[in-house]
Amino acid sequence: MTSEREAYIYVQLPGTLDIVPAAVLRVLTLRDGTRVGRFRYGDRYLNRPDAVSFDPFKLPLAAEVFEFTALKGIPGAVRDAAPDAWGRRVIEYRLGRAPDDFEEIDYLLHGPQDGAGYLSFGLKAQPPAPVRAYNQTHQLEQLVAVAQKIEDREPVASELLQHLQPGTSLGGARPKATLEAQDVLYLAKFPLQGDRWNMQRVELATLALAARAGINTVRARIERVGSLDVLLLERFDRQWVERGYHRYGVVSGLTVLDTGDSHLDRDRWSYPLLADALRRWVERPEADCAELFRRMVFNAAVTNDDDHPRNHALIRTPRGWRLSPAYDLVPSPKVSIERRDLALTVGRFGRAASIYNLVSYSKRFGLGELEARSAIEEVVAVVRQWREVYASCGVSPADREALAPAFLPEGLFYEAPPTA
Repeated sequence: MTSEREAYIYVQLPGTLDIVPAAVLRVLTLRDGTRVGRFRYGDRYLNRPDAVSFDPFKLPLAAEVFEFTALKGIPGAVRDAAPDAWGRRVIEYRLGRAPDDFEEIDYLLHGPQDGAGYLSFGLKAQPPAPVRAYNQTHQLEQLVAVAQKIEDREPVASELLQHLQPGTSLGGARPKATLEAQDVLYLAKFPLQGDRWNMQRVELATLALAARAGINTVRARIERVGSLDVLLLERFDRQWVERGYHRYGVVSGLTVLDTGDSHLDRDRWSYPLLADALRRWVERPEADCAELFRRMVFNAAVTNDDDHPRNHALIRTPRGWRLSPAYDLVPSPKVSIERRDLALTVGRFGRAASIYNLVSYSKRFGLGELEARSAIEEVVAVVRQWREVYASCGVSPADREALAPAFLPEGLFYEAPPTA
């Protein structure tokens, strides 16, 4: 026996406040459990002079059915608008259902109207009326309390759960909610009870350090809630205009690399491959490839090994696609001195975060070896100031000491692979 599920997809057109029906996604579940997704743009949408493709390579503007069997039948550019791990947990909690009771299309349909990027989903051809009711800073204490109840699996009143937006595919598993303050939308990230250190202060400081190193980072600040810190990250996929927010499209590095997020897909998790893909996607490939190289070097210098493809993204402005500001930058102290690996392949020698590997494929990023080494020296010079930056961002002495092994490990400076 087979079954079929359907969702209409709406898009807020770039540079406008207009949300229009754009496509239909049908996912067929076969007897053996295989999901087959069939995506088609609507004829009226295709006839619009301002229509935009969700993915210029996998979903070009064309009057045909695009079929997908990977990713449970969900096209990558559509999946990127789905709730993240925390958002899925909130949806499951709100509906009182186990994860096994959900299909991927359920998470799309139960996600927020205001998810990542410019896509939204529904069961009818016409999009629902937009709802503009965002959480405000005075609600943070209540939001943190609700998130902690979910973490502890305690009952929560349904009306309180409505305030915890199910999140975006770019946010990960940490508890969070969308927040508005002075016509700016933020992603508010809350502490987890099992955190080893003050993750909010540490992420704020790492973003500040990256910005000093010449990296375009998401804007961030701390909001105190009683004795706790909440990290507010300005949403780079939104821009306030007179009557609302323009929405920028978002695709993750997974979609740009045309891969999945399981260990079986890791052969395509690669900075050089991502640089190659940027040359096809973005409006300013030279600048974005050089920026990507600098981010790779920074991640190596601070041992940010959570640099998986979901933690890289492109945004679509009215002018075209470009690399998003950097986000989710957090150091990870390790015991190993000789070898530190990043999540993505760095160069000819795999994922090793060392100079010999960082420069090995510099031409793929549009850089000669001298330019690459100059960028490395600039980043390293800034990262040497990490204690000063972390202290200025309120990271405690104890947390700074615990994180110290993450910064500028000995293996980073190796000019050749260590001999066996």
